[in-house]
Amino acid sequence: MLEKGTPAPDFELHATPDQTLKRSDFLGKNLILVFYPADWSPVCGDQVSLYNEMLSIFHKYNADILGISVDSTWCHDAFMENRKLHFPLLADFNPKGEVSKAYGVYNEENGTSKRALFVIDPAGIIQWSYLSPDGINPGADGIIDALENLK
Repeated sequence: MLEKGTPAPDFELHATPDQTLKRSDFLGKNLILVFYPADWSPVCGDQVSLYNEMLSIFHKYNADILGISVDSTWCHDAFMENRKLHFPLLADFNPKGEVSKAYGVYNEENGTSKRALFVIDPAGIIQWSYLSPDGINPGADGIIDALENLK
């Protein structure tokens, strides 16, 4: 897993079938990357719903948030609509897990992203990372502490 002080690898992933986003699109802002195993699992649903509720707090820290899993854009679209999410979920779908691997958070055993968090500063440097057990919602305290330390 990539650690504090490491330049965050750039990537380009689909947010919708027609739209891609790059990590470098967010230079000049803090960026929260949320890697998670799969849409529709109870822990993942609770986790992304919590972050959705905290968007206004994240924005006070000049931070955007992106969710990343190996699910397809179609799966993400349905999940986002069901959970009423207001931040992008990116499909690390093809080639499967390429970005998760670049960040050191791909689970080869079951073919999913591990549950991991990264806070990246405006210059694109990782300032905080955390790996949570797949069955545990890591919450947002670590993210807020990391953003607070960037002030």
